[in-house]
Amino acid sequence: MCVGKCSRIVGPCLLALGTLSVAANILLLFPGGTSKYLVEGHISKHAKAMPGIWGGGIAVLLAATHITAVGWRCAGCSDCGTRRNAFISAVLSKLALLGAAACFVLSGVGLTNGPLCFYNASEYSHGHGTLWGYPFLDASGQEPDTRTENYLHNRRTWSICLEPAGVVAWNVVLFSLLLLISATEMVLASLQILNGCLGCLCGFCEGK
Repeated sequence: MCVGKCSRIVGPCLLALGTLSVAANILLLFPGGTSKYLVEGHISKHAKAMPGIWGGGIAVLLAATHITAVGWRCAGCSDCGTRRNAFISAVLSKLALLGAAACFVLSGVGLTNGPLCFYNASEYSHGHGTLWGYPFLDASGQEPDTRTENYLHNRRTWSICLEPAGVVAWNVVLFSLLLLISATEMVLASLQILNGCLGCLCGFCEGK
């Protein structure tokens, strides 16, 4: 496949994935679809870090816009040197790769640690009454691997979170989606880095 055709495939795919990443992270800020908990500050620190916005979103969208423009020979790109554009796309793809990797790591941590929620601390024998915290992270008397397995594979433990309603499922679905999106972005960004390097050496093969 020639460099131009590859860019026309990778660019739009990254545009779609970057947009989905931003949307998923925004939803993480509104558990249950309400702004109440965001206003009160009761949002997971991993959601507030917004890796899906700046990592899997903006960094990827910047690269995707340029890649798409170069692939389709848009106005302002076709006359400024295809090899230079290919080089810029390779550089931006490296930025996208780093952003997607950061999103992947932070989303994995967010998924592992679980959501911030209002829960009954006395059930974990390290406090009394209800409070805001990370019940699956704060659980005492459990090894980290065991705790994670219980949280991710035993849905009966999800009921420990009293508020926001359904926050555990919300957290698991959206962070898992971010993991999938960022992993795909890393593959496509890596492909475009190679594609951009070929473009620097060979130029576009349109009409050849």
